[in-house]
Amino acid sequence: MKASILVSALALALPGAAALAQDYTLQPNYGTTTLNAGFSPDPIVVQLQSGGSVDASSTLGGNCRGYITNAPDYSVTYNAGSVFPFRIGVASDRDTTLVVNGPDGSWYCDDDGGEGLNPLLHFGSPMSGRYDVWVGTYGSTSNHNAQLFFTELDSVNADTVAYGGGGNYGGTPDWSLNPTYETVNLRGGFTPDPYRVRLQSGGPLSASDTASSNCRGYISEAPDVRLNFQPGSLPLIISVASSADTTLVINGPDGGWYCDDDSGVGTNPSIQWDRPMAGQYDIWVGTYGSTSLREAVLVISELYSE
Repeated sequence: MKASILVSALALALPGAAALAQDYTLQPNYGTTTLNAGFSPDPIVVQLQSGGSVDASSTLGGNCRGYITNAPDYSVTYNAGSVFPFRIGVASDRDTTLVVNGPDGSWYCDDDGGEGLNPLLHFGSPMSGRYDVWVGTYGSTSNHNAQLFFTELDSVNADTVAYGGGGNYGGTPDWSLNPTYETVNLRGGFTPDPYRVRLQSGGPLSASDTASSNCRGYISEAPDVRLNFQPGSLPLIISVASSADTTLVINGPDGGWYCDDDSGVGTNPSIQWDRPMAGQYDIWVGTYGSTSLREAVLVISELYSE
């Protein structure tokens, strides 16, 4: 069935274009779902990583941009109604793009139609059928954390999805992902002491729901910092310095979750191991009671906390 589609001004449809290097018959990288008009919760949010090795501008041309994978990142079968639009967008702190193969076989692409450098496609009179979606990284083959979202609400955008828009985030803290800010390698007796990493606390995931019931704050999916530590004779102290109310969530070398809220100075967290384990510590800095991002400094020391 064919129907007219209203696409945002920055998006381009390429009717009848061949799939070329993008193969919608392949298994999607991050899954599939079926949505009916009026679906709830709204938005539906999928945690994934943008990017790939295929240059969409070369294989599809037109207004398509970014580097994507061969297989779709996600596929949604949408059963349209007569009232709601259908919107597909991305929330990321990197420059991302969208490539969508619609139910009519046309290609729909966008670069910066959403907030900031995020893409957004708006189908004002959507067709029923399968939408195969690729999330690209602009100007680079590198992979970056991103949130693909599907919504029928004009009030939903990249900002509300990334920092408090509700919906089904479907993610958990994942220590296997590359840290957002830094990987630190330290041995007992390291200098300078303390070692500091400037970062931003917060994220869309509730630590108490996704890491451990004893944890607090809102965190990201990827660790903020990874510490590879070889202890000496001194303790290991990990703390946060911030004017905001922050929390700590740490996955230790033993696979256990270690969490704190206010054991440091003021409303800052601090965790101390008197006999620290050797190995990998994946560290998340949370914002208490809010998904908003706040300026913070992670402090690693064998002498004192901040």
